Amino acid sequence: MGRALVAPGGRLASVASRASRALLASRASVARLASRALLASVALVAGCNESALQPSSSSTEGGEPAFGLTAEQSSRVLAEVDGKPITLGEMGKALERMDQFDRLRYQSKERRRELLGEMIDVELLAGEARRRGLDKEPEVKLAIQQALRDAVLAQARKGLPAPAEIPEAEVRAYFEANAERFNEPERRRVSAIVLKSRGDAEKVLEQARKVANAAAWGELFNKHSINAPKERGANAPIDLAGDLGIVGPPGDARGANPQIPEVVRGAVFKLASVGDVGGEVLEHEGKFFVVRLSGLTAGHRRTLAEADRSIRVTLLQQKVQEREQALTEELKKKIKVEIDEAALAKVNVRLPGAPGGAPPDGAAPGGESSAPSAPSAPSAPLAPAAPPSAPTGGAAQPDGKR
Repeated sequence: MGRALVAPGGRLASVASRASRALLASRASVARLASRALLASVALVAGCNESALQPSSSSTEGGEPAFGLTAEQSSRVLAEVDGKPITLGEMGKALERMDQFDRLRYQSKERRRELLGEMIDVELLAGEARRRGLDKEPEVKLAIQQALRDAVLAQARKGLPAPAEIPEAEVRAYFEANAERFNEPERRRVSAIVLKSRGDAEKVLEQARKVANAAAWGELFNKHSINAPKERGANAPIDLAGDLGIVGPPGDARGANPQIPEVVRGAVFKLASVGDVGGEVLEHEGKFFVVRLSGLTAGHRRTLAEADRSIRVTLLQQKVQEREQALTEELKKKIKVEIDEAALAKVNVRLPGAPGGAPPDGAAPGGESSAPSAPSAPSAPLAPAAPPSAPTGGAAQPDGKR
């Protein structure tokens, strides 16, 4: 079985210190041992503490038995649906796909029977879908193709290291080769009172420049801003009234925030201190903004220890991509692939809402054929680990606190 790419509970193995990594590794080891003990107990009682119907010769087809079960154990039949066996090996595979701690819930006879019941329901519904011819539907065929794709990519990823297992030297080399990525620019938290007219905004600006604290600003926001909530919750933080979020300096792509217009972004980086209000009304898309700097996080360069976890995730994703790309290139060498460029050039995909049904950029206008847009196929996950978010250096808090 391939090694888990994420630590229990979906949290990546912490690598801030060797002690924390050792602790997580120990917990994961305990969970793996407990999971194998669970399957061993299931094997001894034929899944539901009842005798198996008969051995099945097809239970281990398409892969190795789960959790180290023997071929004989995997072939034990737990139930039959319209003559099709459901084996202990298939139950093991179902458990194997679960989070390693979720598996521990199935130690009791009752919970194992519940899992078997769910597998029976799946088989019943799948059989009925085939009888109705739904397996011939384009969407179903596409889903099956995607499932097969994901299965072969999962096999390609087997044997990759867990993030914590990536050598320290490799992490350090990446850190040193990409030093600029770990420079954290200053981040600022922006609050704004939004109004419909410049005249109203000018009046509110005059009052806002006299406010002494965040609470006074909050009262002004709730009284005048067009986006103020109609009902104020008892626990709503008054010091975050009008909060638009955190933004980096103009020109910093990683620090962009779609909730903060560029004109507001530029103005807030001209303010000197937390609590300062901009000196003029700002206009964007017919709305008028009175802006306040409500928090600040100073820029800094992340250390190797701070960047360690995200680097390990990035390196793992690179290894996954390399494995998958190598597999694809190998298949292209073995299997003939032909593209009819002339036919492709004639495809005219009309987008909803496009003027006159105009084709998107790159499509041949006035093509001879028109193809409905196919449902977009979700891309195959590169790894169970979530991609690391762009480093922000910590969220700025009101009044400059972190």
